Amino acid sequence: MEQSRWQTRKNKRKSYWKRAGIIVALFLIGSYIAVQAYIATRDISKLDHPLPAPTIIYDQNGRVASKISASKMEAVSIERIPNHFLEAIVATEDRRFYDHEGIDYFGILRALVHNMKALEWAEGGSTITQQLAKNVFLTNEKTLRRKWEEWFIAKKIERTYSKKEILEMYVNRVYFGEGAWGIKKAAETYFGKDVSELTVSESALLAGLIKAPSALSPVSHYEKAIARRNVVLQLMKEQGYMDAQTFLRAKKEKVVIQKEKADPYKGKYPYYVDHLIQEAIERYHLTQNEVLSGGLHIYTELNPHMQDALEAVYQNDALFPKGTDDQLVQSGAVLLDPKTGGIKALIGGRGEHVFRGFNRATQLKRQPGSTMKPLAVYTPALEQGYHIFDELKDEPMEFDGYRPENYDHSYRGTVTMYEAVIHSLNVPAVWLLDQIGLKKGIDALHRFGIPLEKGDHYLGIALGGMQRGVSPLQMAEAYSVFPNDGVRTDAHIITKIVDQNGNEIAKWQQHDVRVTSKEVAQKITFMLEGGVKEGTGKLARIPGRALAGKTGSTQVPLNGVNGVKDQWMVGYTPQLVGAVWLGYDHTDERHYLRTASSQTVAVIFREIMENALEGTPAQSFAYPALKKEKKQWQQWHTQKKEKEKRKKEEEQKHERGPKEKREKEKRPHHWHDKHEKKHKEKGKGHKHGD
Repeated sequence: MEQSRWQTRKNKRKSYWKRAGIIVALFLIGSYIAVQAYIATRDISKLDHPLPAPTIIYDQNGRVASKISASKMEAVSIERIPNHFLEAIVATEDRRFYDHEGIDYFGILRALVHNMKALEWAEGGSTITQQLAKNVFLTNEKTLRRKWEEWFIAKKIERTYSKKEILEMYVNRVYFGEGAWGIKKAAETYFGKDVSELTVSESALLAGLIKAPSALSPVSHYEKAIARRNVVLQLMKEQGYMDAQTFLRAKKEKVVIQKEKADPYKGKYPYYVDHLIQEAIERYHLTQNEVLSGGLHIYTELNPHMQDALEAVYQNDALFPKGTDDQLVQSGAVLLDPKTGGIKALIGGRGEHVFRGFNRATQLKRQPGSTMKPLAVYTPALEQGYHIFDELKDEPMEFDGYRPENYDHSYRGTVTMYEAVIHSLNVPAVWLLDQIGLKKGIDALHRFGIPLEKGDHYLGIALGGMQRGVSPLQMAEAYSVFPNDGVRTDAHIITKIVDQNGNEIAKWQQHDVRVTSKEVAQKITFMLEGGVKEGTGKLARIPGRALAGKTGSTQVPLNGVNGVKDQWMVGYTPQLVGAVWLGYDHTDERHYLRTASSQTVAVIFREIMENALEGTPAQSFAYPALKKEKKQWQQWHTQKKEKEKRKKEEEQKHERGPKEKREKEKRPHHWHDKHEKKHKEKGKGHKHGD
């Protein structure tokens, strides 16, 4: 009986342990499945995103001109990294890297023992994979929860990527101190060299920094850094990565810390780059981040000589009017190839540049003044059959309440179109637009690519009266029509974009618009060249170089203030178009210009064009279709010289009369003087017949 009870109890115990075993087994299996499922759900797609890489900008000749980047981190392929550096990393940070699957359990055990002794979570025993997980996905807090998450992510990384890929990602993301993220920046920061040139000794020093980048920095703690380097070299020797001879040679090598060499291309030509980014976004639908960090290769129309010349002019404060304590006199300028539409140089302001700030060369909206006349009036008038030496009215007149005035408040009765252009007369321009019809002028402006508001449709558009206005870039593109035989090509910077893998992702497609005829374009150039030779643009003349252009200005729209708000000059040689704006960003009673455009902006324009074209052979404007106009110009010039000669003689005669009278009064009176006086008095009352 007792034996039976004992057997029953024994069977019960057996059954209990069996059930417990099953439960434990099920629990372990369930836990394993749950852990595996949790690992599988970890999102590590961020590692698939390429690291930020600088975008390289090339000039018109395919040479590097500038670099842009939004990140302190720059990736480098593992193929370019010396093996001895990778070996130093593994020997120091994770000696069992190639043996474990993301977690080094021996390392964890060692860390636990150390933490128990220290009574705090002081050491993690993290593998390279765990460090990568922490650097990319987690914070630096030392908690068990964060450690478990690191463990799960590391497992997922190991199952997704090869050891080579993991090591490459790690060395490109780890911090080496002194602001250097990744091995590429570290090599440049500490040794001023490319990563591929690192020696064994230098590699060991950099690998040793990861433990405590600030405390072991060779810049501020050289001896500590060397001691740490020696520890790394010893570890490499112990683990078979180098022999005794290499070890001694590397240990004896003197480490020379060289300050990072400034990249001569980084941040170069900032305003040009600003517009490049804008063009890439608007025309090719890239994001700013893609342009700044996508490692793109962007080929452009940039002419470095012209850009350097333009920036040098804008550094010369003596050329610009003096501003006030709170505002600089600002300016923006563009240089454009009229044949291709390529923007050769561009600058968007004076003073300190702000990244993607206000670019006065491309984003400005100001009234263009008289620079609008060739576009809105004289081009459509010539198209309607008017001729260069046709006479235009120049007298006070009113057009439905609108009363234009000449800048000098004088009127000449009638003037030729040529005279109206070179002397920038306002009334003849408005009168002529009224004669041909406002619609013709508006249509011409659309063809020139000038944006108009509804309120711009009035005769004042002849003088640049606009609600919003235009930018130097828009005016340069419009004027490019004249040296390009009546054809307008869209202005642009980018010619093509190539991605990191060498794939062409964008390419410029030229788009031409026939704006006017070749003959009309030549006639406008003929008159604008006259404006520079003998008109309001005389101060823009460049000795030995043909130049056509037009100045313009707008008045301060404030009662009681007689000053200038905007000054413009737009002009060109056969090879190059330039447009310059000058003025204050904010015009008020204190901030306005006190000189005419012909005195100030024309000089700046001349300096820009002369320096930009230095070394470029001079070309003359060809007028094969204007034989008649050339003869008329010669006749007009002859008549002008004769008029000037007669005027000068009359002025001299007028001046000589009073002078002779004064001299006569000073002379002593002789008998023949008395006789002459008596003779005159005798004939005083007589009238002469016709």
